[in-house]
Amino acid sequence: MLPQPDNDEALMLLYCEGDLLAFKELYQRHSHGLYRFISWRSPRREWVDEIVQDSWAALHTARASYTPLSGFRTYLYQIARNRLIDLLRQKESQLVQDHDDTESNGTANIAHDGLSPEAALDKKQQNDRLHAAIRTLPNDQKEALVLQQFNGLGLEEIAQVTAVPVETVKSRLRYAMQKLRSQLHSQTKQGEPA
Repeated sequence: MLPQPDNDEALMLLYCEGDLLAFKELYQRHSHGLYRFISWRSPRREWVDEIVQDSWAALHTARASYTPLSGFRTYLYQIARNRLIDLLRQKESQLVQDHDDTESNGTANIAHDGLSPEAALDKKQQNDRLHAAIRTLPNDQKEALVLQQFNGLGLEEIAQVTAVPVETVKSRLRYAMQKLRSQLHSQTKQGEPA
């Protein structure tokens, strides 16, 4: 087994030449982040696996014409985002906004990390409130926030994935944070004893 480059774009170029180990490394590096991104964006949990699989299949199909114009992760997320948009168009009539069906929507179970049961429960409740607040954001703001906070993309990368100017990304992130602060602050005030 040859050592794999640290650079995702170089790995993709190796994969374009038929190196399956390069694809395996790319998949290991990006499968969880891609799944998390789609989990947040998909209105139906049962669609997530389909979109993620379609995205990897589309990457495989597009490898013959791949040129590293942007970062690999950006390229992969653009494919996934486009797959989601296509699926939403195809199944538009099936969409019923039932917020009860999306209760966990990508939220991982929180490990206790040595916390007392009370502290672990408190941490889980805070996390649940945050995720519930994020789900109420407009889609464009939620998408930018998830890409930045949960997937580690920078402003330029988010702009490329979402096909909007960097200034628009900054605005979306700013409004998202303002709404989250306001929402979480009002929840805290309501929860305080009178």
